[in-house]
Amino acid sequence: MWGLRGRHALVTGASRGIGAAVAEALAQRGARLTLIAREEGELFRRVDLIRRATGAEVQGIPADLTDPPSAEGALDEACRRLGPVTILVNNVGFVSTAPFLETGPELWWRHLEGNLMTAYRCIRRLLPGMLAEGWGRIVNVASTAGLTGYPYASAYCAAKHALIGLTRSLALELARKGVTVNAVCPGFTDTDLLRRAAGEVARRTGRGEEEVLGIYASRNPQGRLVRPEEVAWAVVWLCSEEAAPVNGQSIVVAGGEVLAG
Repeated sequence: MWGLRGRHALVTGASRGIGAAVAEALAQRGARLTLIAREEGELFRRVDLIRRATGAEVQGIPADLTDPPSAEGALDEACRRLGPVTILVNNVGFVSTAPFLETGPELWWRHLEGNLMTAYRCIRRLLPGMLAEGWGRIVNVASTAGLTGYPYASAYCAAKHALIGLTRSLALELARKGVTVNAVCPGFTDTDLLRRAAGEVARRTGRGEEEVLGIYASRNPQGRLVRPEEVAWAVVWLCSEEAAPVNGQSIVVAGGEVLAG
């Protein structure tokens, strides 16, 4: 089940955390992979690890997806090397916590670039190939912050809400064209991104970083941080043939933190 043999999957933000876990899980299901990340050394180490662990065909393309020319060149190169991308996992993310009145325009736009515009650019560039194939899966890695609010994270919440809005709208537009568009919404997940955010909060509040991480874990009714691989298997399912009728959904991976009222 969930076989993806031969499908060309492109994962952004793939050198660590959720992106790395998603890439390995897709490789285990037979996908051919393009991994994109900014840090070249970490990216190629991840490519080598996944290739050795799974035997999959994996390539890495360093690029800054917040820079339009860099993004365009990387996406075109991915398709030249391995053919049309039919699975796209938008996992690039950026978060910096600050009170709203300390969130100036530059920081606000960095959140929109890092969490929304990168996904927009990838979808715009790769969707024509999916439509030509008559099959595609787009999965946007959003967050529970796209479904609810958190203090000191107004820019991040706004960007992730926008990403979910894009997911829902595009899902309806493509519903009869063989392409599904969904989001996964992890809760507090044990990644470098979360630990950097915890460090910022610790510096602002005088708490220890581990204490802040404990507060994050307490938001999960299961009393723990989510693991990247748990998010990854939700993504893999959404990419599968078996999930074909699932479209426009925001799958929460948070131990019950966000429930419909």
